[in-house]
Amino acid sequence: MFLSSLLIAAGLLVAETPDTLTAVTIVADKGVVVSRTDTVALRADGTAADALLRIPGLGISDYGGLAGLKGANLRGLGTAHTDIYLDGVRVSNFQSGQNDLGMLPIEALGSVVVDYAQNSLSFRTAKPVFGNSPFGGHVSLQAGSFCTWMPSVRFDVKASERVAISAYASGILTKGDFPYGDAGARRTGNDLKQLRAGYDVFGTLDGGQWQFKTYLNASNRGTPGSLSWPSDDRQSDKNFVMQGTLRKAFSELYTLNLSAKGAYDNIFYKSAWGDSNYDFTDFQLNSSHTFRLTDFWALSLAADIEHGALKATGYDAARTAAIAALGSAFRLGRFSADLAVEYRGTFDKGAEALHSVSPSLDLRFKVHKSLDITAFGRRAFRAPTFNELYYPGYGNPDLKPEDAWLTDLGIDWHRAAADWKFGIKVDAFYNFLKDKITSAPMPDNPNVWLPYNIGRVEAWGGDAVVSARYDNGVVAGGFSARYARQNALDKTPDSYTFDQQIPYVARHTVVLAGDFAVAGWRIDALWNWRSGRFDASGAMPNWNSLDLSLRKTVKLCEDSALTLFVTGKDLLDCRYELVRDYPMPGRSVLGGIEFKF
Repeated sequence: MFLSSLLIAAGLLVAETPDTLTAVTIVADKGVVVSRTDTVALRADGTAADALLRIPGLGISDYGGLAGLKGANLRGLGTAHTDIYLDGVRVSNFQSGQNDLGMLPIEALGSVVVDYAQNSLSFRTAKPVFGNSPFGGHVSLQAGSFCTWMPSVRFDVKASERVAISAYASGILTKGDFPYGDAGARRTGNDLKQLRAGYDVFGTLDGGQWQFKTYLNASNRGTPGSLSWPSDDRQSDKNFVMQGTLRKAFSELYTLNLSAKGAYDNIFYKSAWGDSNYDFTDFQLNSSHTFRLTDFWALSLAADIEHGALKATGYDAARTAAIAALGSAFRLGRFSADLAVEYRGTFDKGAEALHSVSPSLDLRFKVHKSLDITAFGRRAFRAPTFNELYYPGYGNPDLKPEDAWLTDLGIDWHRAAADWKFGIKVDAFYNFLKDKITSAPMPDNPNVWLPYNIGRVEAWGGDAVVSARYDNGVVAGGFSARYARQNALDKTPDSYTFDQQIPYVARHTVVLAGDFAVAGWRIDALWNWRSGRFDASGAMPNWNSLDLSLRKTVKLCEDSALTLFVTGKDLLDCRYELVRDYPMPGRSVLGGIEFKF
């Protein structure tokens, strides 16, 4: 009854900025144009994982607290099968395949595009916007539960009419201890000291634009292990990335996209079982060439090369990946089609090479100016990661690569009337996975996880969202309701888990979200509910969480403003786990102040 009352109040008082903003066209690094996307706005007072919880079809793995590893996966395909991009360049991790969302510079990011056809998340840096002054930026400080302090600063400079520079830095300092369960137990060893810093240079040129990025992450954290097998282990990590992108249209007929990246990652574990060190280097060179042959037909040719090398305690590994793709796009009145074929070669040192050819097809038909029908089909291939293959005491050198076919059929209705915008989106999907790689704790030692192939997995279900928004320039608000149903079943003959839900994929997800803004005040609400989750030990409890935030912005002068905000997370104090034996924090409060100039 208490929950129902809170939700009714939230629905009456608040409404949401729609996650699907204006229609966008995303050009993947392979040059393939796709149209089935959702765009989620990011705010510096949240985390990337918090924002992604708005998407029901997207699963979040979280090992609890700010220090816990956070990953994402789409429609049951697994974290390692979901590509992460930062400003159009892949965030690679051949070692584990899990890119920790907590390492991304959230204070510099503006949005993330969830791409269902390419099975990827594309994070975009917020470009600076200048007023009358060639300078801008912000300084903020957040503090709250679990002895948490989070300072942040960003400084923007308009160097010329064509060049802008943004530099930023942020820190997290938290003791991280929080209560869990019903017996007054407390989660300890979850402390975190983290520094993130970097800069971006944005430039325009005749017929194009370019961007250069440098990014550093360094942290020291506790890794308390599971409740069944607690530990006093610690982890320190360092990540350094340097990358650049260039887009240039040389004529109406030809457009060039180039990107390059060099990165170094280090992880050091200090453990009672023995210390271990991991040094990973990654180099990429990506290019795509688009040829507009007629008003309705374009071709694209892409070629990527990537080399990653790992020097680890107990083993060394190196991998070179080569990708080539040919794509073709058609626009004929109300009908559009994008088709492509991609070759991927994976060459590991001392191992047999893997080759795959993956076709894809993306269709859209505009039935009416407000109604679109969309469909796509695609093959997705993933080689096992270094840890899955070679990690001492864990790796399985006999693992087979994952091979998946993804399909989707949807309708998208949207309409604007005066100050109102309405939208309805419904999608049905079917994914077939062969030799899906998953990990599960050993029955006699839950602290040790082993990878294995699930011979055949069928994932099917649907997503639905209804949204409404009002904005007359003085008052703004809206509301959205999202539901996802996912059946991801082990269909391997003679499997002891035959016809059972695969680990950690929620069968039912509901997300209600909203915001309301007037006279510098803004209130946001988000309610999440997940049910029907399983792991190797059986069914996992359902969970829900209600988050509310309140902000007040005071304009000091034409180009500066002061904002005070407070956020309450999991206000119903639901004690839950996204990964078994790794509890999530219960009720918490975070407040802060931000000065923009």
